[in-house]
Amino acid sequence: MATIDTDIRHYRQLLKHYIEIRDEESLYGAEQISKAFIKNNVPPEEIINLHIQSLSELYPDIPEHFQHSMNFLLEIMISYGVAHQENHSLREQQSELMSEIAVASNMQDTLLTTTKPDVAGLDIGVVSVPAHQMSGDYYHFLTGEDDSFGIAVADVIGKGIPAALCMSMIKYSMDSLPKANVSPKTILKNLNRVVERNVDASMFITMFYAQYLPSESKICYASAGHEPGFHYHAETETFEEMKTKGLVLGVSPDVDYWEYERTIQKGDMVILLTDGVTECRQGDRFIETEEVLEVIAQYADLPAQEMVNKAYKHFERMQDFQLRDDFTLIVLRKEV
Repeated sequence: MATIDTDIRHYRQLLKHYIEIRDEESLYGAEQISKAFIKNNVPPEEIINLHIQSLSELYPDIPEHFQHSMNFLLEIMISYGVAHQENHSLREQQSELMSEIAVASNMQDTLLTTTKPDVAGLDIGVVSVPAHQMSGDYYHFLTGEDDSFGIAVADVIGKGIPAALCMSMIKYSMDSLPKANVSPKTILKNLNRVVERNVDASMFITMFYAQYLPSESKICYASAGHEPGFHYHAETETFEEMKTKGLVLGVSPDVDYWEYERTIQKGDMVILLTDGVTECRQGDRFIETEEVLEVIAQYADLPAQEMVNKAYKHFERMQDFQLRDDFTLIVLRKEV
């Protein structure tokens, strides 16, 4: 309290000195007293009130209209002080939230990490980039004992931390599966039960699951309401949509999924993706699916990883380097 009283007396002296002389020394003193007020958490309205009292003591005959104007300023600063404190509190809360989200994002990266398999005769390229810190997209590889492997591509209808937690649950469920020799339709059926029992009714998950069998050059797949994949036929240099049907995960506890299969020839590619690819926008215009395939075809002579990287950079530039949705693109190309 003694320190504040000293600062108040000092303020009055500085004010009187500056009014009479208006020198730089007084302004320097004002800067130092301001720091003292900040250190002691003196709100702005109290400084205004101190100024009014100091003027009244120094100049008892101060004009009434000037006194009224200072009172008006005091009321303004009282409201300002309250708003300023609220804003400061909100900024601190926002900073804490951003810090927590950064930690959650790092945890998500760790929890959802999957290793791209090394499959003889198959070139694999993967790019998955979140639009924000937390991703609602997910992909995962499963390897089998017979050199087969499975790949899941999923998208949560919903974003942020709830989506990240949901994806972590899916990852745990995927890791508990008996390798990749389980059929795609069975995997989706099992995951659907997990999601239906454990995820809020307002949140759904789409997933495309494919199983590649090298010995048969065959891919089997099933979908739970996910974006269809595409089969690139090297012989004719054409794309064919891998049409599927199936309910999104989590809607109903007892759902059966359809399973499809197709043979993959040398040079053929299978393209899997999320709607962050097919729903890229150029300005206010959503691009057509054909445009996505044209870009992929443009880089078809490159290694698979370089191909998906080039495609991602293309669509990133198209959107002025501001993704509107999570972007996941996977290419599987048969080399022999």
